[in-house]
Amino acid sequence: MIARLSGTLLEKRGDLAVVDVGGVGYQVHLSLQSTARLPAEGGPVQLRTYTHVREDALQLFGFASEEEERLFLLLIEVSGVGPRLAQTILSGMPAGELAAALVGGEIARLTRISGVGKKTAERLVLELKDKLKTSDLLGRAEPPVVPLSGSGALVSALLNLGYKPATAERTADAVRRSLGPAAAVEDQLREALRLISGAP
Repeated sequence: MIARLSGTLLEKRGDLAVVDVGGVGYQVHLSLQSTARLPAEGGPVQLRTYTHVREDALQLFGFASEEEERLFLLLIEVSGVGPRLAQTILSGMPAGELAAALVGGEIARLTRISGVGKKTAERLVLELKDKLKTSDLLGRAEPPVVPLSGSGALVSALLNLGYKPATAERTADAVRRSLGPAAAVEDQLREALRLISGAP
């Protein structure tokens, strides 16, 4: 089982990254939250990983933080939640916020995540609420997503994630209308990723 990768980021596109480790390129699936914390292509990168083995494939799922990895492992224990859905859920909001939403039984908020219906949200809350209450995932501060500031920061961040200029500009405009230009870049990027992922 591959538990960690440390190497050079060769490429990133959407929810995928390719990490070169000693001349071998590993394709890793990432949540949008982890993707936002990747360096520029060509930069050094370290990712925690989960190895998912199927009859027809071997897939790696990566995490930029320990909190996200731990929450992923809890999510895939829930009936009907596989690694891909777990990563989609983690894309919807930072790990600490997601843990708080699960403990608080915030079904409406959870169903705003793309791919999560009411039944799935209720099952997640039912199966994870007590486990999360005894964990230290609640209230953990997330590391800053991007160390940027200024009016062009959101567009730059989205371009850095591999989105096309037209998509970045359009999404940034929608976020500024929604949150206002004075909102923190971290909040703007979170809202942008929510819009791009298709969450209502």
